[in-house]
This record gives sequence, C-alpha cells and structure tokens, in this order.
Amino acid sequence: METRTAPQIAEARLLEATHALLKTVRQTDLEAIDRQKAKALAARLREVLNQHAYRYYVLDHPLIPDADYDLLMQALRKLEARFPELVTPDSPTQRVGGPPLERFEKVRHPEPLLSLNNAFGEEDVRAWYERCCRMLAEQLGHPVQPAVTAELKIDGLAMALTYENGVLTVGATRGDGIEGENVTQNVRTIPAVPLRIPVDPSVGPPPVRLEVRGEVYMRKRDFERLNEQLQARGERTFANPRNAAAGSVRQLNPQVTASRPLSFFAYGIGPVEGAEVPDSQYEVLQWLGRLGFPVNEHARRFEQLEDMLEYCRYWTEHRDELDYEIDGVVLKIDHRPWQALLGAISNAPRWAVAYKFPAREAITRLLDIMVSVGRTGVVKPVAVLEPVEVGGVTVSQATLHNEDYVRSRDIRIGDLVVVIRAGDVIPQVVRPVVEARTGNERLWRMPERCPSCGSPLVRLPGEADYYCVASDCPAQFVRLLEHFASRDAMDIEGMGSQVARQLAESGLVRRLSDLYRLKLEDLLKLEGFAETRARNLLRAIEASKQRPLSRLLFGLGIRHVGKTTAELLVQRFASIDELAAATLDELAAIEGVGPITAESIANWFRVEDNRRLIEELKELGVNMQRLPEEAPAAESPVRAKTFVLTGALPHLTRKEAEELIKRAGGRVASSVSRNTDYVVVGENPGSKYDRARQLGIPMLDEDGLLRLLGIK
Repeated sequence: METRTAPQIAEARLLEATHALLKTVRQTDLEAIDRQKAKALAARLREVLNQHAYRYYVLDHPLIPDADYDLLMQALRKLEARFPELVTPDSPTQRVGGPPLERFEKVRHPEPLLSLNNAFGEEDVRAWYERCCRMLAEQLGHPVQPAVTAELKIDGLAMALTYENGVLTVGATRGDGIEGENVTQNVRTIPAVPLRIPVDPSVGPPPVRLEVRGEVYMRKRDFERLNEQLQARGERTFANPRNAAAGSVRQLNPQVTASRPLSFFAYGIGPVEGAEVPDSQYEVLQWLGRLGFPVNEHARRFEQLEDMLEYCRYWTEHRDELDYEIDGVVLKIDHRPWQALLGAISNAPRWAVAYKFPAREAITRLLDIMVSVGRTGVVKPVAVLEPVEVGGVTVSQATLHNEDYVRSRDIRIGDLVVVIRAGDVIPQVVRPVVEARTGNERLWRMPERCPSCGSPLVRLPGEADYYCVASDCPAQFVRLLEHFASRDAMDIEGMGSQVARQLAESGLVRRLSDLYRLKLEDLLKLEGFAETRARNLLRAIEASKQRPLSRLLFGLGIRHVGKTTAELLVQRFASIDELAAATLDELAAIEGVGPITAESIANWFRVEDNRRLIEELKELGVNMQRLPEEAPAAESPVRAKTFVLTGALPHLTRKEAEELIKRAGGRVASSVSRNTDYVVVGENPGSKYDRARQLGIPMLDEDGLLRLLGIK
C-alpha cells in the first residue's frame, strides 16, 4: 500500500473540501439562502479560496482549474453582497480594492525601518565583516567568526505588514523609517500577500502580533506587459519595474493597484508577540515561508567570508537571468542576538550591509542612428553615442532593437538618452530624456535599402525587423564567418571579427568552405600576419574539422537554430544527410523545436547553394556525423526525467551538474513542481528544498546523482 506524505494528505483534503463546496454552491440558491447558512458557507469559502490563492500565487502550484476558483469566488461575492456584515478583513473578495482615498494617512512604525549602509566593492564588504568580528569579540570577550545570511536585494518598494491574531491589519511604506504611509487597502490587492496566517493549519496558531517586512516588486515580464497596455491606451508608461511597483502601490484608487501585476517577497520581521522566533536570520526566512509568505529562494547562509564574496560575484554576473530586478546583495549577521549586540548607528544597522552592483545606467547624447546588417540579413538600428562610462566600460554604440522600438519610445537624433548595459554586456538605449529637449532633435526612419549592398529591405509579415534578402550581401557574410568561427560554433582560435573581415574583404574567403582551402601564402598577404600567426590560424582551422556535428549546425547560421536546438537535432538525426532529408513533420515533432524552427531548417536545406556548401565542407574533411558524446542515452534511467538543483554541490559546479544530466537525457528545470522527478540538494539549499519535501519528491546529494547517472 502506497504511503502518502503529509503534504499529499493535505492536498487531498483540500481537494475533497473544494469539490464538496463546488457541489454545495451549484445546488444552493444563493439569492434565497438564510443568514445562518450563508455565514457558515462564507466561512468555508474564505478558508478554501485563501488556501488555493496561496498555492497559486506563492507556491506556483494550482490544484484546481481557474473556472472552479472563479465559481467559488463568485459565490462568496454574492453572499457578501446579500449580507454585508459577513465581509471579513481576510476575505479574498477584499483584494479587488475599495473606494478611492483622498490621501494616505501616516503610520508610525513600532520599530524604525532602518536603511542600509552600502558596500561598493569587496574591500568594503571585508571591512564591514572585520568590523563586526572586532565589535562582537569586544562584547563577548572572545574572538568569533559569525555566519552571514546573504539575500538578493530586490529592487522594489519596502513594505511593513502588521498581522494581529493572524489577520492583516496594516500595510505601511517605509517613509522616513519612523513614519510611513498607510497603504493597507492597496496591499490587500496583492495576491502574494496573505490576508490571514497561517495558511497551513499544521503550522499552529498565528502570533498575537507580527510585523513582516519585505519588498513589493513587479516581474520583468509583467512590467513589459503593463507598459504595452498603458501605451495602447495612450497613457504614460513607467521607466522601470521599480517605479512601476512604487507607483502602483501609491495609488489613491485601490482599484488601480488591484489591476497591476504586483508581487511580494518577505525578508525579515519587526516586533513579534505571542510566538517563538528563531535566533537565526536564515531560519527566520524559513519560518516566514512556513507561515505562508513568499520568500526568495536564493537566500544562503555562509560561514566563510570568501564564500559570501563569491555569492556576490555570482549574482553580479547572473542577475539578468532572474525575472525581477535586483540591485545588489544584502549581507546580514545571521545570529539575531548578535545583531542586537551590534546595534545601529544613525539610521542604519551595524549588523547588515548592502553590497551594491556596479552602476549600469548613464545619460549621454545620441549623436546619430546608423544600421547594421547581421549574419541572417536582419538589419538593426544602432545608436552612435557620445562616449560614456557604464558599469566600468566606455560605451560609444548601443542597440536600438528595431524601428518600432525607436518610434514607440520617441527616440530622436540629438536626444539626451538613458543607456544601460543589459546583462553587463550589451549596451542599449532605453528612453530619451524628454525634459532636456531643445527642439533641434531629429526624427529617424529606417532606410529603404541595405547599407552594404544597396538591395531593397524587406519587412516580413508579423515581424518587427527588416531584412536584406540578397544572397551576395557582403555584410551578412562577414557576420556569418565570425559566427562560424566563434567559441560555441567551430571554435577557431585566433579568428575574431577583425580577421573575419580581412578574409572576406580580401576575397580569400567568399563562402564558408573557402576557410578550409586557405594556404600559408594566402594569410601572409594580410596585414598583421607573420608566419607564426598564420600557421597557428591554419592549425586552428584544421582542428575545427573534428568538431561535434551540433557545433557545425549552430555555426551554419540557420535561422532560429541556436546551440540548444542544434544539440536536440543531433540527438534525433545521426548525420547531416539524415537531417537534410527530414520532413517538416519529423522536425516539428522534436520536443523543443516547434513548427517555426522546423520550417526554417527545412527551407535552409531546400536552397541549392546551401546543399552545395554542405557537400564542399564534406569533401574538405569537415565532420558531418554525430559523435559518440552527442548520442542520446537510450537506456539511461534519467532519460526524460526532470531535475531541479538547489544549494552548492561539494565538487560539481551547477553548470557541470546540468551538463551531466542533459548528456544522460534528463532535463533541468528552475522551479519545483509536481512534475519534478528529482531535486539535487547541496549545501545551504533554498526554498526549493522545502517545496520538494512538501511534495514528497525524491532528493539526491551529489553522490546520489552521480550513482544515478552511472558515473560512480
């Protein structure tokens, strides 16, 4: 007999209660129900709806269809409309927003909401930590090396939520740290904010009084969608997700707030009465999660200074992988009694510091807009800027994406513009500083002809980009040649953009196959090439012949075929000839490919010039077969299984672990759900670990993963 876990039992009970309620609602005449029955039914509806809202908005794990949830919500609204005295503060109907306010009332915080001192580099972090160690040693009478909890610094609006006997009573902004604005009606509309705690009855009775501190924010995808809606209505758009979140919370009309896609992360507590609170900041986060509050999964506790610095370095590089903005890392002495010993100075605690990421935004003058031609023929506008330093790099050019992007943001030549470095790599113009206009700025339009070959530009139906469709366009070939030689493609060392341009413009390489016909005397004719450099490049070109087939497919520049798609194709087709002969249906049937990419692949192989290129490369000795390491793991026990990784593994990096799983035919997901097969747990795991325990999902350490993969 199968043994069910406690979370599975709780889910089963909730589903049972839900189905019973649905049956009752469908069979009851809500217009004729008496008050006593209405009161009992409303209480059951509130409890069940709040539990489902928690699973949907906090756990991202809905149990019932939206239609069933809507039916129950509609029934509760009818009961409350008929008997207004049944409305309670924790009713999910109160999330829709009340009547507009004339102004926000002031709220005095029971304990000050302190700001944080900033650390602008690793030396600042070291100085902060050493200062904490020194002060604690003086207080305790012996040296200590305190653990530190590191949390992502969410770029949003700080919020203090007060709960009395488990019910949300006050939501207040930080304000000046002593007094904030009462935005309770608005906060009630945020789905991720519990109206009552605990959501899970197994947690026990709620504290008599609890202040939860956190950040209201807006996800990037929601921000983009909101701006599109505002623009379509002719309303002013927001500059960034933080401004959108703050502006949405500070609306005098709560119904406007209710219409905005806001989210919330809890990161700490204020005064607590009637509950035992953990002595560890990291454990406080876990406790808040058990109470039903969304807590960021990336928080970690570290014993060593170097480990916390590595955490800061990691998120400096990887912050753009998140669907929300972060502007740093908050470091806190983990032991809360030691926090009290360290105390505060002025308006900032001594026991915490904010490691701030390097600035990635600057204002400069847009001097001109030119266009560039990519390897697939796509023509993109490029901003020519007065040189400006952004995040430690001098930027003189930036992307403007496409003509629609320039028009929708009303970016003009001569404008002062805001420039950011997306992903710390690609600079882009995000908006003009309209207030600084003089009237001398000029509108820009996409040219009608390719700047490289003069052919007419074409805008394909349903696409935002223009294309040069000339097969002999020299600009396209230079980009293709550079891409073909890149690290993720054929990895030809010593052949960067400058060499690719030299080879193309000199006429030595007119098509990709010409690369493999180059001779020493050819390269010696080029500027900057002595014999040693020329021989090294020829050796690198020769070595590239043995690259895996997926590298070749990626390097050919087939539209929509990225590195991952190329790997998927090679797992299905053992040679380039098999791939070329594949039908559209066979290509589209590959998971992760899809009909648009399939059509692009099929069209590429239909072109006679492309087929001739493959034959030439084949005759010149370039590998056209799937290598053993690219073969699918047909008998692997993890084939088609989904893995989630959390915490730091002792020997493998996350990238190495993911690569091993994928090589064995498994999949790696970013979040835990009922479809997850295994969770790989390392040191200091996040909320994914708790979620896996709730769902009863098998967990593996590094050794267990390696054994499952047959490596150990």
